[in-house]
Order: sequence, then C-alpha cells, then structure tokens
Amino acid sequence: MHPFFRALLTLTLLATNLVYSQKKTVEAKSISEKIVIDGELDENIWNTAKVASDFVMLEPDNGVPIAPEKKTDVRILYDNEAIYVSALLYDNQPNLILKEMTQRDNFGTADHFGIYINGFNDGQQDFRFYVSASGVQMDCIATEAEEDYSWDAIWSSSVNITEFGWVVEMRIPYAALRFSKEEKQTWGLNLYREIKRDRQKYTWSPIDLKIGATLPQAGLLQGIENIKPPVRLFFIPYASYYHERNENTSNNTFKAGMDIKYGINDSFTLDAILVPDFGQTVYDNVQLNLGPFEQQFNENRPFFTEGTDLFNKGGLLYSRRIGGSPSTYASSENPDEEVKNPASVNLINAVKVSGRTSKGLGVGFLNAVTEQTFATVNNNVSGESRNVEVEPLTNYNVFVLDQRFNQNSSVSFVNTNVTRNGDYRDANVSALVYDLNTKNNKYNLSGDLKYSYINELRNFDDQKGINTTLGFAKKGGNWRYSLGGNYVSDEYDSNDLGILFINNYHGGYGNFGYRILNPSGIFNTFRINTNYYLEFQNTTGRTQQAQVNIDVTSTTRQNDYFSLAVYLNPLQTYDFYEARTSGRFVNIPKNIYTSLYFSSNYNRPFALDLNFYSTATTERNRENIGFTIAPRYRVNDRLLLNLSGDFYNQFSDKGWVAFDGNDIIFSERDRNTITGQLAVKYAINPRMTVNVSSRYYWSYAENKQFLTLQENGVLIPNSTFTENRNYDFSTWNFDLSYSWWFAPGSQLSVLYRNNASNFSNEINKSVRDNFSNLFENNLNNIFSVSFRYFIDYNSIKNAF
Repeated sequence: MHPFFRALLTLTLLATNLVYSQKKTVEAKSISEKIVIDGELDENIWNTAKVASDFVMLEPDNGVPIAPEKKTDVRILYDNEAIYVSALLYDNQPNLILKEMTQRDNFGTADHFGIYINGFNDGQQDFRFYVSASGVQMDCIATEAEEDYSWDAIWSSSVNITEFGWVVEMRIPYAALRFSKEEKQTWGLNLYREIKRDRQKYTWSPIDLKIGATLPQAGLLQGIENIKPPVRLFFIPYASYYHERNENTSNNTFKAGMDIKYGINDSFTLDAILVPDFGQTVYDNVQLNLGPFEQQFNENRPFFTEGTDLFNKGGLLYSRRIGGSPSTYASSENPDEEVKNPASVNLINAVKVSGRTSKGLGVGFLNAVTEQTFATVNNNVSGESRNVEVEPLTNYNVFVLDQRFNQNSSVSFVNTNVTRNGDYRDANVSALVYDLNTKNNKYNLSGDLKYSYINELRNFDDQKGINTTLGFAKKGGNWRYSLGGNYVSDEYDSNDLGILFINNYHGGYGNFGYRILNPSGIFNTFRINTNYYLEFQNTTGRTQQAQVNIDVTSTTRQNDYFSLAVYLNPLQTYDFYEARTSGRFVNIPKNIYTSLYFSSNYNRPFALDLNFYSTATTERNRENIGFTIAPRYRVNDRLLLNLSGDFYNQFSDKGWVAFDGNDIIFSERDRNTITGQLAVKYAINPRMTVNVSSRYYWSYAENKQFLTLQENGVLIPNSTFTENRNYDFSTWNFDLSYSWWFAPGSQLSVLYRNNASNFSNEINKSVRDNFSNLFENNLNNIFSVSFRYFIDYNSIKNAF
C-alpha cells in the first residue's frame, strides 16, 4: 500500500476510535431554591438545566435510535442534600401507556424510567433507581453479575401522565449514594426507559451488547462541585404485636427494637439491628426431603438481604445458618423420657459495615451473635424435666476485601468465622477470588482458592481442606465460550456459615454458545448453549457426573418466550452420598432429561406459563414426569391474579431408607408430588397494597420393594426388612397482608397467617381427604401488626 494511503487509513481509524471512545456527558446544575417533587416541573430552574436526550435501543434491536415521537429529555439539578432528576417521556399514544400498580421493587406490566449512578465512575457498580408510569419505586445495587433488589434506599419520586406522554420527577439524597470526597465530582451515569407495550428498552449512553460488560459503557455526569452532604444517621424504631393461637395454646407477644444506619463517611455505612424481629418474613416452601442433603431455603430477613453483594463474594455465606437450627441435638436412651429439641436459635443482635473507597477497595464486615439454646428432656414417669445445651453462645463473622481495578476486574479476600463458646466445634474458611477481564471485556479469567479449617475440640480433631476453581471465557459477540475446572478435597467443609453439599471430587467443564443481538426472522431474541461437564470422585476416580447439555431460549416477535433443554448423561455414574456411609456408593444409570417451557407475553391481560419436564433412564420403568401450568390474569392496573399447579411423578425411584445391622437398605418406590399456589395482589395506591399468598404441598412415597446395597453399588432385592418406610407429607401456608408505606422508609404492615403440616407413614391417595385432614391437624393461626418509622437525625438534631 502506498505510504500516503497507509497514513490516511491510520488517521481514519484513529479518528473513528476517538469518536466511539468519547463518552456522552451531561452537566448537573447547582440550585439553592426548593424543588417540590410532584411531577409537575413547574419550577423555572428546570428550564435552565442541560438536557440529556438521544436515547438508543438496548433490546431487542440493539443500537437503533429512539423514534422522534418517543423522544426522552432528562435534566439534573443538585444542592447540598440531593440530586434532582426530571424526565419528559414523549409518547404519541399516551392512552396506551401500560401502568400496572405493584408493590415496591416489582416491575409488573408498566412503562419505566430509571437512572443509573456510579459515584466512583469505575464501571463496576451502579446504584439504580426506577419509577413506573403508575408511580411505583424500584431500586437496586447492580454489578455485571446481578441486580440486588433487596437493597432499599430512601428517596422520593412522582409521576404524571400527560397529553404528550408522561413526566417523572425524582429526589435522590446523597445518603442513598456512594462517592468520593473530591471537590469536583465525575460520576458514571446512564438513563433508562422501557416502553412496555413494545417490550423495548432504551438507554441514554449506548450499550453495545457485543461487548461482554455493560457497566463500563455508561456516560458521565459532571458539574457537581463543592457539595457538603449532611450527616448520614438514621434510626428506624419498630414495635410489633403477635397473637398466636391453635387448638392447644394461645399466646400474645409484644416486641420493640431499633435498626440504626450510620454513614461513617461518604463511602462506608454501618447497619445494626438491636432486638431483631423477623416474624413477618415470607414462609419457607418446605418439601418432603428424602435425599441425603438438607433443603436450602431463601433468605427472607431484610438485614441479611439488603446490600450484601460484598458478603456474597466467593459463595461462602449462607446466612440462614445465623439463627438456624442448633449445631447439636439432645437424645435419650431412657424410653420414659421425651426430648424436645428447638428448631432454631434466637439472634441477639447483628451489625454490618460496608463500603468502597475512591481507590476501588471494598470493605465488608458482618458480625452476629446468637444466644445459648437448650433442649428440654421430660420424664413422663417422674414428671421431672431438665435442660440440655444444644448450642452455646455463638459468634458469626464475615470479613471481605474487594479491590477493583481497570474498571472491569477485581481480586477479593473473604473470611468467614464461627466461634462457639466452650468445647463446641469452631470453623474458619478463607478464600481468594479473582475476576480478570481484558480492557474490551471480550475475554475473562476467573477463579478462586478456598481453605477451610475446622476445630473439633470435643474430638481433639482438626480438619483442613481446599476448594479451587479456574475458568476462562470469551464473553462478547455472537459466539461465546468458556472452559475450566475445579478441585475439592475430602476435608473441605464450609457448612458452618456456608452451604456445601459435596466434596472430595474434581471436574472440568466447557461451554459453547451462540446468540443473536438484533431481531432476526421470527425471533426478537435467540440463544443456544451447549455445556459439557465431567466430575470424578478423588479417592476412587469413579465418575460422579457426566453431562452434555443443550439449552435453547428464544423470544418471538410477539414477545412470547420458548425454551428447550436436553441434558444427556451418557455414562454410568456413581453416587457417593445417597448411601449415607463413607466410601459406599450406588450406581446411577444413564439417563436423559428434557424440558419444554412456554411463557406468553405478560402484556396481555391473560397470560399462561407451561412447562413439561421428564427424565428417562436405561433402567426399566424408572422415569420421572412433571408438568406445570400457571395462568395469570390482570383484571386491571390494580388487581392481579396468579395461579400455579405443579404435578410431578417419579416411578421406581430408588433411595436410602434405613440401616439394618451392617446392611444399607434402599427402597424402590413410586413418588407423587402436587404443589398448588395462589397469589392475589390488589394495589390501593403506589404505597399501599393488599396481598394474598397461599401454598398447598403434598408428596408421598410408596414402597414397592426393599433393596440391599452391595459393595459394587448394585441393588438387590431384600425380603427380610419389613419396617414401614412409606412417607406421606403435606403442608399448607396462607398469608393475607396489608402494607402501607405511609412515609419514606416508614411502614405499617398487618399480617394474618395460618399454617399446618402433617406427616405419616400411612398413605391416603385422595387429594380431598389429604387436604381436609391437613386442616384438622391443629391449624396454627397468627395475627400480627408491625410499625416501623424512619427518623433522619438531621430532621431532629435541633431538638437536642
């Protein structure tokens, strides 16, 4: 090539790169006058602020400019207390704007406007604030990995539907954000709009989905200077009353306590709960668990869900351990004694400190203390009773350091520690976690190294183990892939404050996938992924898992969703856990799992979810078949009905049931499970809702024949074991709740709850009889009222 043309090409490429590397920028305007958040925008100062506009589609047609009739203009003001945001969202058909009214943090079927703020402009974490066309607020802390909607900030907003579209007005206090102490602030900023009827999402700063990371593609907010944020100190006192009644007892309980939030500085916040009360948290979906592992439940307690992204680094924290079941249990060999073990341990208090410095160093500290707990042993002959300690005073601690760099990479150190008073078991687990990305976010190297140390004081036995993973991935573009491996030693154990089902294995995985980034043909979105995984037990080298998976997901032009999954296990594998005996295993036959799922467009008043799933094996008659149907009907913008039914049949399932001398006894059994759920939402206004949530669950396992496990993992018929190993379990939960956010951060909630459960070794296969018997089995009723009030120190300091 001629040198002149080579130079011209070089200059052209440099100019093109310069244009595309420049970030969109908008300036905030300083104000001294008061802004009333009413959705009217009648303050003249709004007209003097710079405008952020020219939104670009994020999904489904990535990169297409917004239509002129859907123009969106955003302005930002600020003072020493907060930033103020106004948005004019034009729509040539304002009568078609969807505006379902929901609970907070539930997007529902409505148009939305959002602002994403990154106070450190490091491309790593956003504070996101949304408001729907019906006025409902949603907020979250967002990273590339997840959006955490359990985080709730205190901010104000108002909307107004107009003849040209709709208007949004927001006030976001600095207390809801994190940023540096620089005199001149430069924040990462993006603005979001969703037009729900078209299922179209737009952003102010364009996001190229060919690039693996979205947060670093934000624009810039400049102009904020010399702000002096007020002290961040908040008190949330609460009072609650509970009346509980069943056929045997009735009692009343009154509780009072306080949550405290204190901004140590602009970056770090302390959260503390004094005398906690979690009595109104969502009920657990308990199941008949016949497997070798405990059932894992979601965390529903606000303190342990809000703003915990740092503490979840490395996957070492399962917060349900704190205040969960005791680590030991009492028993008695005396047939005259009845032992009552407690189901849980009371939490005395908890505190957490978290935040991030201007240099990108995140620091998290969580500490909780649970009380000494006893089981009760009653002698039915003498009438005497005694207490047996099953859990001492216990301290739980989590410490995290997370250093971010290059806008899109991080290295973290995590430590969890459980210290029990006296000679009980103590545990300590540490992890080094890394997530490294190239500058263009196209390639990723990630992994971890975890080390556990268990001190069994009673047995004078220390246990040390390691767990490590390493993975490489191509994240951007239409074609994406990943590969990696993991190793877990036989003594690695993180279960004191985490949750771990298996150890003593090593494995490797691969993933290869394709996706469209713009609508094509009949599809708005289309993805196909293939996954490959092999896992081997360390001691014997036997194969524990061998899977080839294919997942296809798509959204049609009518925004109906389809997915197909095929999971093939082409090799015989070995289960080292079902036998409940170290070193023993049971053979698992080759099998194939398939799932077909359909979800119709929720924009329609009536929508339907359907899912069919099944597993077939090479063993005769050993198969599973399941079907889920979930219709939903949006009566109007306030009332939504959801119904779900799941029917699951397992034929010739084989699982452990007992030990008989030196024999390990399995059962070949048929198992049927029915789950029915009903949810009703009625929104009185954006801050007041009434909700009904109910769940009926019934599962039974009927023995066909007993089997004895051989040393080689084969099961052979057993004719000598004759105990009843049939299982019938049913449970019912019903919640009727009223929630009123009567002021920012302040809530009145009223809850009526009833529940019942029944377990038996005798099976009655009549659904009607089972449901009726469940309510006759000592139905428990709870009525509760909880009042929480948010107090900003700045609003009361003059009184002192």
